[in-house]
Amino acid sequence: MEGFLVWLSRRHFNLQALLAAAVAANGLVAAHAQTPAARAPSTGPAASAQAVRGVILVVGDSLSAEYGLRRSSGWVSLLQKKLDAERPGNTVVNASISGDTTSGGRSRLPALLKQHQPALVVIELGGNDALRGLALQHTRDNLTHMTRAAKAAGARVLLLGMDMPPNYGTQYAKDFRDLFPQVAKAEGTALVPFLLAGVADAPDAMKWFQADRIHPNEQAQPLMLANVWPTLANMVR
Repeated sequence: MEGFLVWLSRRHFNLQALLAAAVAANGLVAAHAQTPAARAPSTGPAASAQAVRGVILVVGDSLSAEYGLRRSSGWVSLLQKKLDAERPGNTVVNASISGDTTSGGRSRLPALLKQHQPALVVIELGGNDALRGLALQHTRDNLTHMTRAAKAAGARVLLLGMDMPPNYGTQYAKDFRDLFPQVAKAEGTALVPFLLAGVADAPDAMKWFQADRIHPNEQAQPLMLANVWPTLANMVR
């Protein structure tokens, strides 16, 4: 993700320096693909529908693309290992790209759906839209389009929500946070409200971040998986 700032500003870090570091990081990272306790797990039709087995396609940004981490140490790689142990027969395809936006994900998704024919699509995008100051309606429309495209291809969908720091304004942060559950409800999909729950909002948040003070470190990855797993586990067999 192109500079997830979360609550780091509360720890008295210079906001402009963080933004500069994020932009620099985005320019250094190329796309890569690999196969190898949610705060409020979703309920209702999306969560209770019949579980599926097959390819799980993750479309995200640097939070899912192992930016700055050892290969196979990110939460998506850990997900594959957990599936192998508890839900064998499922294969994770990580199509995440550092710095990606919902527009990028929307443009890439049709080819990914055709190539991998996933049973489940996990969408982890939106933070970079906010960092770039894009209109929230733009993000909402793209997430909605991606969700509908995945469902039309026969896949179930899991949205991973994100928060923004208070620097962006209380109302903006609230509206951004709310758009994920709004899309999930409107489209009948499952939702993890905040991928970085217990990481970015922890009292000792800095221990969970890399030296750039932007990207979660290797120790944070199991916590991120723990946020996703309860909901995802109900969606696969």
